[in-house]
Amino acid sequence: MYNPPAFREERTEVLRDAIRSHPLATLITSGSAGLIANVLPFSLRTTDQGDMLCAHLAKANDQIADLKSGAQTLVIFQGPQAYISPSWYPTKKQHGKVVPTWNYVVVQAWGVPKICEDRDWLLHQLSELTSAHEAERPEPWDVSDAPADYIEGQIKGIVGLEIPIDRIEGKWKVSQNQPMENQMGVAAGLQTDGKHALSAEVQSRPNVR
Repeated sequence: MYNPPAFREERTEVLRDAIRSHPLATLITSGSAGLIANVLPFSLRTTDQGDMLCAHLAKANDQIADLKSGAQTLVIFQGPQAYISPSWYPTKKQHGKVVPTWNYVVVQAWGVPKICEDRDWLLHQLSELTSAHEAERPEPWDVSDAPADYIEGQIKGIVGLEIPIDRIEGKWKVSQNQPMENQMGVAAGLQTDGKHALSAEVQSRPNVR
């Protein structure tokens, strides 16, 4: 992706945190049928061998043929994003030389996928994904709460997906190229619009002008 140095994020832990905070990603493959994209929730596993993205999808999904081909795939994680109004820039009153833009956080990861059909792997992945997103609830739901035969039936209808990450890029376009006064104006405007997560990202990034 187009990623100027001012917006580039290369810190591993920051990229991992973004994936875990925004796990619903777009999986893109290219095969005989052309480009195919599906939206899937991913788990991120960190091992001594590197980072791996894990997910599951329906056996009837036509993207599986591409995933079995051994070709590289792309996974895109979209973080907070919002339209940025020029009216938030204090410099608008000084010279008027301002235009709208869009601020956003995005992580792209590439790797060669592997399809997994092992029943125990699938059960572990379902439990891992569920536990991560139920953890903050007062009464977390667990896979074991459902009847065992029902879960087994669900598992028979899916396949697992492992994507060892070969390459990863992060882009935090959060007004770093604006004067500090404009950055603070954007942060305040986003707060007013209820975009608190993106406002925090703006305030955490140094001005590069």
